[in-house]
Amino acid sequence: MPTAPPRPTLDGMPRRHLHLTGADGTPLRSALSALRTGLGLPAGFPPAVLAEAARAAKAPDVSGHLDATDLPFLTIDPPGSTDLDQAMYLERRPHGFRVLYAVADVAAFVRPGSEPDAEAHRRVTTLYFPDGRIPLHPPVLSEGAASLLPGETRPAALWRIDLDTEGRTVTAEVRRALVRSRAKLDYAGVQRQIDAGTAEEPLALLRVIGLLRQQQETARGGISLDLPEQEIVARGGAYGLEYRAPVPAESWNAQISLLTGMAAAALMRDSGTGILRTLPVAPDGAVARLRRSAEALRIDWPHHVPYAEVVRSLDPAKSSHAAFLQECTTLLRGAGYSVFTHGDLPVPAVHAAVAELYTHCTAPLRRCAASSTVTPPSCASPPPPSGSPRSGCCGPCPACPGRWPRAPAAPTPWSARASTSSRRRCSGTGSARSSTGT
Repeated sequence: MPTAPPRPTLDGMPRRHLHLTGADGTPLRSALSALRTGLGLPAGFPPAVLAEAARAAKAPDVSGHLDATDLPFLTIDPPGSTDLDQAMYLERRPHGFRVLYAVADVAAFVRPGSEPDAEAHRRVTTLYFPDGRIPLHPPVLSEGAASLLPGETRPAALWRIDLDTEGRTVTAEVRRALVRSRAKLDYAGVQRQIDAGTAEEPLALLRVIGLLRQQQETARGGISLDLPEQEIVARGGAYGLEYRAPVPAESWNAQISLLTGMAAAALMRDSGTGILRTLPVAPDGAVARLRRSAEALRIDWPHHVPYAEVVRSLDPAKSSHAAFLQECTTLLRGAGYSVFTHGDLPVPAVHAAVAELYTHCTAPLRRCAASSTVTPPSCASPPPPSGSPRSGCCGPCPACPGRWPRAPAAPTPWSARASTSSRRRCSGTGSARSSTGT
């Protein structure tokens, strides 16, 4: 199975997944296999799940999906990745920029109450190990029919987010659509094209928009940790740990994902129902402990300088800085999912590291809580099937999505929108509901 994990998005405790190279036939691989067995992790999917997933892969429900296959989307992922959740197309507009962001539409394949749906709820997320992974969905979906592979028409939740010239969100809209990626790129290749000035404008704008969004992150008090990638290397019967600093394109790409998660959270806030990804502010004692770590690593941290400013000054290519970045993750403990209904936002509602309302919505092939679907106002939202894992639920939650939207009978205009530029709430033409299963 492919072992290249995605670059982790901001998630409360950001981390880099370990890779393992040059260790075929070594005791370490056997030990990792024994670890999975000891933890009771699944070695494969039940036959009923595989059979139903195979049928769904051949007949997705795309009724009402807008045809957006004319847009030249591209994907950016680690080399070897085949579970491609997101594709993007960036363009300029008269007074800023437009981000078109397609996210794999798992709901088109996985019906509520189905065998794949129940299995995804049992697994919750894709699990990564140095020598492989345990996927959330059967590969026929996650690496095949639902993946945004190049040259293939795929159902997606298509976000259209307009930014002003300083990278602030003006409007954000989403609807279900059919998309087709034109190119599968990796981070190093993207960085080379942008640095050499050979990238076409939709790709070159990743740097422009990414830098603007980083400036907006700084202005609102947010923080991102560019942790180095870790790799276990086997040499001469011994194992060593090597690190690779991320290229800037990875951070720019992550900003697009964060932008979309914030837009989705705004839609949930405006509709009065949703699932937020929340993170409490770190206690003072944790910051004091981190200051002691900085002193031990000889990292300059004047008392008047905020924690976030110090983190932004670090270079993950330097060993002491990389070590300190790893220590910084201890301030981001306590992330969780908070469900709200009837407009009653949880406390705290804001993700402390994002410094804004935020939700997971861009990795549905790998994270159960990120799966989402869109409901136009003319569409009823029936309750879940009787006897399903979610029947009788009062609203969406990590194990209990509650009401399940249906696709419209025919394409309609952009069906959900939010504005975060000058007002806290807005009325939209529809609603977007987050679901943790489909």
